[in-house]
Amino acid sequence: MKEFHGTKVTLEEVAQAAGVSRATASRVLTSDPRVSLDARRAVERAASKLGYVPNQAGRALATGRSDAVALVVFEPTTLLFGDPFFPRLIRGLEDVLTARDMQLILLAPQSAPESDRVERYVAAGHVDGALLVSLPSSHPLPGRLASRGIPVVIGGRPTEADRFNHVDVDNVAGAARAVAHLAAGGRRTIATVTGRKDVPAGQDRLRGYEEGLRTAGLPNDDALVEAGDFTRDGGARAMRFLLIKRPRLDAVFVASDLMAVGVMQALAEAGRRVPEDVAVVGYDDDPMAAGLQPPLSSVRQPIEEMGREMARLLMDAIHSPDRPPRKVLLTTRLEVRSSSAPVAPRLTGEAS
Repeated sequence: MKEFHGTKVTLEEVAQAAGVSRATASRVLTSDPRVSLDARRAVERAASKLGYVPNQAGRALATGRSDAVALVVFEPTTLLFGDPFFPRLIRGLEDVLTARDMQLILLAPQSAPESDRVERYVAAGHVDGALLVSLPSSHPLPGRLASRGIPVVIGGRPTEADRFNHVDVDNVAGAARAVAHLAAGGRRTIATVTGRKDVPAGQDRLRGYEEGLRTAGLPNDDALVEAGDFTRDGGARAMRFLLIKRPRLDAVFVASDLMAVGVMQALAEAGRRVPEDVAVVGYDDDPMAAGLQPPLSSVRQPIEEMGREMARLLMDAIHSPDRPPRKVLLTTRLEVRSSSAPVAPRLTGEAS
């Protein structure tokens, strides 16, 4: 086989090396099924040996697709690169997209004008579909893209749940389970640091906290609820406010592990021991949770699987655009560690 060096390998050179026509080589490299197995193998061997890189513009003209999808994350870039949630989600997405030879393009709009630019970029055909994460409630982007016929999958529960493909975890049940665990351990003044209240995950974890209190027969006290923002500093700040309002609280459910780190820091600064004085449960079960001191109890959500399911739904939507929207709901489980140990029983004769 003749080898080519020094310049970019062309489709004609691949066809020549494979002993087929240019049209046949093109059909092989655009996944057209109307090619014999022998011809397909010959072209694939030639392309691999010569180091052929497809011309994406030409391939887009031939297939009507870009072989790329956008991941649009509505979070500050500091959180995007500082919260372990997002690398785990991207790892799950890549598991599916890499196998389909699809590229992932990351977009992080920080304002309404930037969201408009994202819409124009996606609508211009640079990508075949969009994955939307941390989408604020009632944000117009999913509807605008759908009206243009662009496949969309949302990570989390969208406002119009029946209109869009989406993948969510059972945040309500996960949060309720955490509160039930704290109550079963003898905790009676259970606070919460919420996530962002403008995103469904934050709303649902707060709702699960409230359901957990009702089930345990505990009062729902507004003074035990403090808003967080899914950051470490936000968790510490919220915990300091809670201690001012309810200094005798004995437990806290935190809507993310990253915020829980800040919560435990604020408790230590206030001289409150975990778990002896205050039990703590986080959410995500990030790998760092088990390495904290004390190890952090946390609600585990299958983040990588969420990414894989989102990518699968988007691939299906791209290839079958008339398919009705689908919903995938993933389950959670509570990982119990030392941070939420039950209240120690008093010794006989101990002073009250």
